[in-house]
Amino acid sequence: MKSPGTKRPLPLVVLASLGSLVFLALPGSGFFREAKVSGTVYYVDSRGGDDANAGTSSDAAWKTPEKVNATTFHPGDKIMLRSSSVWRGQLWPKGSGTEGHPIRVDMYGGGVKPVINGDGLFEDTVLLKNQEYWEIANLEITNTGAQRAVRRGVHIALENYGEAHHIYLRSLTIHDVNGVDDVKPNGGIHYTSTSEHKASRFVDLRIENNEIYHVDRSGIFGWSDAWVRSKWHPSLGVIVRGNRLHDIGGDGIVVVATDGALVEDNVVGHANQRSEGYNVAIWAWSADNTVIQHNEAYGTKGQRDGEGFDSDWNSRNTVIQYNYSHDNDGGFLLICNEGGHDAAESAGNTGTVVRYNISQNDRTRGINIAGPVKDSAIYNNTIYVGPEQAVNLLLLSDWHGWSQDTHLYNNIFYVTGKGQFSYGISRAEDGAYETAPGFGQSKQNVFDANSYFGVKPPAEDAHALAHDPKLIGPGSGEHGGASLSGYRLRADSPARKAGRLIENNGGRGNAVPSCKETDRGAAQSDDCAARN
Repeated sequence: MKSPGTKRPLPLVVLASLGSLVFLALPGSGFFREAKVSGTVYYVDSRGGDDANAGTSSDAAWKTPEKVNATTFHPGDKIMLRSSSVWRGQLWPKGSGTEGHPIRVDMYGGGVKPVINGDGLFEDTVLLKNQEYWEIANLEITNTGAQRAVRRGVHIALENYGEAHHIYLRSLTIHDVNGVDDVKPNGGIHYTSTSEHKASRFVDLRIENNEIYHVDRSGIFGWSDAWVRSKWHPSLGVIVRGNRLHDIGGDGIVVVATDGALVEDNVVGHANQRSEGYNVAIWAWSADNTVIQHNEAYGTKGQRDGEGFDSDWNSRNTVIQYNYSHDNDGGFLLICNEGGHDAAESAGNTGTVVRYNISQNDRTRGINIAGPVKDSAIYNNTIYVGPEQAVNLLLLSDWHGWSQDTHLYNNIFYVTGKGQFSYGISRAEDGAYETAPGFGQSKQNVFDANSYFGVKPPAEDAHALAHDPKLIGPGSGEHGGASLSGYRLRADSPARKAGRLIENNGGRGNAVPSCKETDRGAAQSDDCAARN
């Protein structure tokens, strides 16, 4: 694709330390003084500031981002932007912090976020490039130009840098970025790394509690040219948490070239609104050991791909758990592997675990497993199909190969419309499948202890429950996980204590490890005594 800051010289000699105080000898002097352990605070005010000021007090603030951009900051420094200030241009402060002493950007003087409007004049409204130990919070950011072009609200970029540590982006409001559709990493918040001459990656990157809306193409997207397995160099400690995204042109949240990424407590509504490409609300690609949990995805448009969640190719051991997916055109879940790559390029898709999720009124497809995906475990999920819907509950399809060793245990398929277990015969340009009942050329599909209401169970499920599992209020979910109590099992439900025991099941509360029994479906009973 898709220079470290200079250190402040310190001509002093360290003589001794005591607790948190460090005593230094001044050259040519017999006196001691306490070292400065915190950085400088700089203030910027679009209305009352002046770039000729020192900038080190709110009464003598700087005025423009240009003054900030021309300054190299040092560990522990703070850049404080006055509340309700508005600027036109780019914010790219220079320098890097150090461990324990990051450089911070934040607001002061009120509760209205300062605005930085890129106005289409810059590719990135807020940029850090080959920098580390930064925390940026509480800004409003836009970037709209007269014509679409590659544009971003925030871009954290590495080019042949090595490891960049501790970059936190928090409580930002990013909106109205008219990027292009043919480049995925443009739109809202994007982190990218290139390693042509020096392997580069992020370590301890956090993107938390941001609001992103009306951006194109992607909301939060990571990219690295080290995604290929022959030069695999994944970012570590990547956390995407608590973000709220809506009206996104293409993909919502995507982690790429990571190991151990955590994507949790996010809400992505109405993704894939303006893209001609293939997009999903929340997914991982070329990523190992990703955990995607406690998220909500809804209103994703279209069938290219159009799902709420996705474990994509060149990924191993993805866990998708405790999520809520509803009203997505392309369905609840995609697990896929593009089978046209060799081992030097791709690890395929192996070991995906999907558990304790609720899908309500996701359209056309429940779970789509495309290509030579291996060793997927799909258990204790609840999929509800409303009376107006016709859904392929499990759709197996060819993508240069077919899946094998797919295990489905303890799921509840609750159909009040139409549903079937099927395979893809062909796929139209708009992403819609022509399907037929059965499993196609996929192999070793294992069904056990699933519940089927309103749909014929597969013959392979020896312990199928083929009548009403007696959910408290199926189909009653609204927005937010707190609305899902209707998916609990009634006290007289035949799905209670009727599930298959699964080791290392990730259960919470009084699930399998303490009750030594498991319910079918996503909601596990809490009262062990009542289950005996």
